[in-house]
Amino acid sequence: MIIKQVSIFVENRRGRLAEITGIIADAGINIRALSIAETTNFGLLRIIVDNPHEAERILREKGIAASVTRVLAVNVPDVPGGLHRLLKLLSEHNLSVEYMYHALINREENTACMVLRVDNDTLAQQLLTENGYTGPSYIN
Repeated sequence: MIIKQVSIFVENRRGRLAEITGIIADAGINIRALSIAETTNFGLLRIIVDNPHEAERILREKGIAASVTRVLAVNVPDVPGGLHRLLKLLSEHNLSVEYMYHALINREENTACMVLRVDNDTLAQQLLTENGYTGPSYIN
């Protein structure tokens, strides 16, 4: 359930996101989830890839600021209230969600994979596992 995410600072200029995804693609690395947040001068791109440390290395070689961080990938029941129950459980145990984004929906298992960063990922993983949550098998 704890996985690695690559965070990348992206200048706000036309074509820059395509350049970065091209570098990753040319390295044979598959992007499995992506989130981008924007400010005035730059964006923060967060990606889940099949080889995070190689992605970080290649991006840094190209002069692009990138770092690998730990996040949780959690299968959440794809039903009304499914996400609420997960967030309530974390909140009841004083775990703070720093950010979260959606990765994939698995129609066969009727789950949505949510990627989230919390203030204590080890404790969160233990808590979620004890309460029946799992991580997706298709993410690093």
